[in-house]
Amino acid sequence: MIDSEQILDPSEWVDAYSDYLYRYALSRLRDVNAAEESLQETFLAGIRYQSQFQGLGSQRAWLLGILKRKIIDYVRSRARLKQVPGDEDETELENRLFDESGFWRKGASRWAHESMRHVESEELLQVVRRCLSHVPENQANAFVLSVLEDMSTEEICAELDITQSNLWVRLHRARLHLANCVGSHWYAEEGC
Repeated sequence: MIDSEQILDPSEWVDAYSDYLYRYALSRLRDVNAAEESLQETFLAGIRYQSQFQGLGSQRAWLLGILKRKIIDYVRSRARLKQVPGDEDETELENRLFDESGFWRKGASRWAHESMRHVESEELLQVVRRCLSHVPENQANAFVLSVLEDMSTEEICAELDITQSNLWVRLHRARLHLANCVGSHWYAEEGC
């Protein structure tokens, strides 16, 4: 039996859950309008399918699950509507990060080889989120689904309607952009 004290009326959801859910959506979508739209769609779906909430977890977690699906739907639709941006600056970026033999240039790999303790820090995550806004959208979408949403390769390929090879290329390019951006911002802020 569901404890009625742990279940809020949908009219209370905005006050109770919107800040948390909005921050989550914004961190994934990097677009205020998209985050707001996804949140609205989440609340509407929650109201529409309220009878399906079984009380096995918290309402916030249930709504977060709906929001995650809305985010994936948004990323998928955005990927289908937009044309793939050009790679005009990718060669320049690769030349700055790698030498002619394909090895990291001196100093360029500091961020890429840094221990995972930095990845878990909130400061670095904020820098990564800011840098994602400068990564071409199709690459950023792949990175978000892979790293932030922790989806499998098969799930991402199905969601974005791309091949595994295309996914790996997008992830590689996203990581190149992020290595350059995060490296310069992170070490500038850290004083390295």
